[in-house]
Amino acid sequence: MIFYTPDIYGSRYSLSEDESVHAVRVLRLKTGDEITLVDGRGGWYAAKIVEANSKHCETEITEHQVEYGKRQYSLHIGIAPTKNIDRFEWFVEKATEIGIDEITPLLCEHSERKHVNAQRLQRVIVSAMKQSQKAYLPQLNPMTPLSKWLEMVSNQTNCYIAHCIDNDRELLKTI
Repeated sequence: MIFYTPDIYGSRYSLSEDESVHAVRVLRLKTGDEITLVDGRGGWYAAKIVEANSKHCETEITEHQVEYGKRQYSLHIGIAPTKNIDRFEWFVEKATEIGIDEITPLLCEHSERKHVNAQRLQRVIVSAMKQSQKAYLPQLNPMTPLSKWLEMVSNQTNCYIAHCIDNDRELLKTI
């Protein structure tokens, strides 16, 4: 069982109320049970529950690893959200599970969806990070126009664009 603890420090940690409810009421964890904590920045913590309370479950850190699962490269994906938000949320979930580092929703010329609920997407990302046992939380960027995003990533060493335009020259004009 993995719990997200973005503000962890020291040898003891009190889970947030949401995580405490999940641990004590849903999973029925008790004092003495071992759990895993992740901070979303590469920290991986083995912990033991010292007080099983559904308002503030207190834990004691028994082991700590830094840069758990760190790679030598970074993956950033820009994608236009689909009209059906469930499909976009599914994509964000799967991208997180495979280890994407940064996600930017793109506003394109023919976009049907002009806004996304960043708080809901952040919950999807946290859940997927815990489910896939990752220690790094992908950064979710705000909705960005395609042209601005292309300017931001144009100086990257390896930049690949998947597109459905018949004539590549049309795409190259916009970069």
